[in-house]
Amino acid sequence: MSAPGTLTVLGVIPARLQSQRLPRKVLRDIGGRPLVVRTYDAAKRSTHLTDLLIATDSEEVAAVCSAHGVPAVVTSPDHASGTDRVWEVAQHRDADVYVNIQGDEPLITPGHIERLVTPFLTEVETQVTTLCIRATEAELPNPAVNKVVIGADGYALYFSKYPIPYDRDGRGAIRYKHIGLYAFRRPALDAFHALPPSPLELTERLEQLRFLEHGIRIRVMETDEPTIGVDTEEDVRAVEAWFASRRALS
Repeated sequence: MSAPGTLTVLGVIPARLQSQRLPRKVLRDIGGRPLVVRTYDAAKRSTHLTDLLIATDSEEVAAVCSAHGVPAVVTSPDHASGTDRVWEVAQHRDADVYVNIQGDEPLITPGHIERLVTPFLTEVETQVTTLCIRATEAELPNPAVNKVVIGADGYALYFSKYPIPYDRDGRGAIRYKHIGLYAFRRPALDAFHALPPSPLELTERLEQLRFLEHGIRIRVMETDEPTIGVDTEEDVRAVEAWFASRRALS
């Protein structure tokens, strides 16, 4: 894999074994392969990544990755977030940009990664990028679906589990679902790790608010490719059904 232009882009897939909402989900079998390996398989198709690896807190996850021929490093079990895990990898692996691909995103596409990386090639001030997609009416009231409000300049104004902005007059405002994939320059990672959790971050339980509260802007890129982040048993069934349908077509 090679990155376009002059950027070296390292993809990092944080994979915490005992996740809060669905423990051990990264090792759940999805059509014959563990979820985290499925995510690696999908991300590896991107030509915008110079290299790609798993960063886990678990020797068990690392062993499973090794058995599937997937590179993995064991990071500290004390990290509170995937961003902190990416930061640890960055202490030992130099890159111009680090892409945080959550280990529960097996439907990630090359298009998602291209959208994340493009601003670093075209907008020199970019420090952090993430993705959004238009939210459906069913997703808006669901607190498990994070939302983002974006300014006219393409940068995030706020993230919330609440369906923002509030459409007071029923004008049919377009509202966006946040897709939790990120790319960072090293200084942004260093700043995030050095800063304590911020008040809004603790209130919403959304780590990306730490950047906004401390003046680090997040460039938001829109995609029309939906994903399924696996957080519940329902999500597991949906992803299994997606892979089953692909097998039926092949």
